Amino acid sequence: MESSIITLIIVGVMLAFYLTELLPIAVTSILACLACSIFGVIPFNKAFEGFGNDLLFLMVGMLVVGTSLFETGVAQLIGERIISTVGTNKRIFAIACILVSTLISLFMSNTATAALILPITASAVAASGGKLTKKNTFMMMGIAVCAGGGLTLIGSTPQLIAQGILQEGGHEIVGFFEYSLIGLPVLILAIVYYLTIGGTLQDRAFNFSEVVDDTQANDNAINEMISSNNNGTSNSHIKMLISVGILLFCIIGFITEIWSMGIVAMIGAVLCIATKCITQKKALEKMDWTTIIIIGCSFGISNALDRSGAGRLVAHGMINLLGNNISPWLLCSVLTLISSLLTNFMSSTATASLLVPIAALMAVELDYNVKAVVMAVAIAANIGYATPISTPPITMTLSGGYRFKDYVKVGGLLNLLAIILVIVLLPVIL
Repeated sequence: MESSIITLIIVGVMLAFYLTELLPIAVTSILACLACSIFGVIPFNKAFEGFGNDLLFLMVGMLVVGTSLFETGVAQLIGERIISTVGTNKRIFAIACILVSTLISLFMSNTATAALILPITASAVAASGGKLTKKNTFMMMGIAVCAGGGLTLIGSTPQLIAQGILQEGGHEIVGFFEYSLIGLPVLILAIVYYLTIGGTLQDRAFNFSEVVDDTQANDNAINEMISSNNNGTSNSHIKMLISVGILLFCIIGFITEIWSMGIVAMIGAVLCIATKCITQKKALEKMDWTTIIIIGCSFGISNALDRSGAGRLVAHGMINLLGNNISPWLLCSVLTLISSLLTNFMSSTATASLLVPIAALMAVELDYNVKAVVMAVAIAANIGYATPISTPPITMTLSGGYRFKDYVKVGGLLNLLAIILVIVLLPVIL
């Protein structure tokens, strides 16, 4: 049997286990990578090389930095300020958090933005006295960060991949805010969605009784932290300033790109532990190991889809159905559908890496606007709201206590609406 078919079977079984949750989602991810190695799709080292990926170290490092902000009281202070400013109304809180995450994501990658904003959101939830919950905020924040990351050239990896392909091919490149022509309407759609249908779907999908204990646990953690801080106020203030300084160092490092984001984040994590803003034991206890395993394994699955040709098999099969006389708008529409479909089952980075070169070649052969065709793929690669494995910001929201099918219930409709909106707006960039 061809390796491409074997890969598609493995991915299909993996998704079935994700949806049914017969096994923990992290275990399913590991088994899928093992299967790819056992059946000879990719070598063992390639199946698990994602655990050395820069994006994974970015997430791990920023989780430590974010936890140190929580432990020193900085996140709690910001969370309380947010609550005192906007109140505990879920809809108003949603708008405030989405706007904050959008502003941050204009100048940082959406992965780094998510790693920064989620601890602050957790503190705001804890400060709400049970009126807000993780389950009714985290998924929304992950999606908002992804949408915000689609506004600029540096907001997400797919845009950078697309820019590199355009430069290498000698084609017209994309301007810094040019993605906003479609990205901004998508962001507005996400806001409107969560203020209306999405908010209602969340309230129905997540039983309040399921999250009371979680909220109470956050309250208890913060109360314990406050008590601890009261025993050494001066020392705690110094640690708060140090943790903020480390956060600013990370932000400056991300913007200036003096080192890779993974290196910057890990330096920040080491500094947090070295300065005793957080202990090594606490950092390990608070680490979201499930999310780390899922993200690490997702790169292995992406490698399998790429190296086996399974991804190309799916992409080419759908495109070939349309023939050679396809119009520019229809070509971009098909690529949008393929890209958004694949990004829900493999990382957005892998999707862009796979489809952008194919899209560029097709545009050249058909004598169409290469930049517009490539932009369509990059934009759609960020629209993966129906599963928790599409992009790191979405995967990181699993710490809110969601199940795989929760994303389908709440994010599935938004995913469909966003795809339709992008297809309608494609003439703006063609």
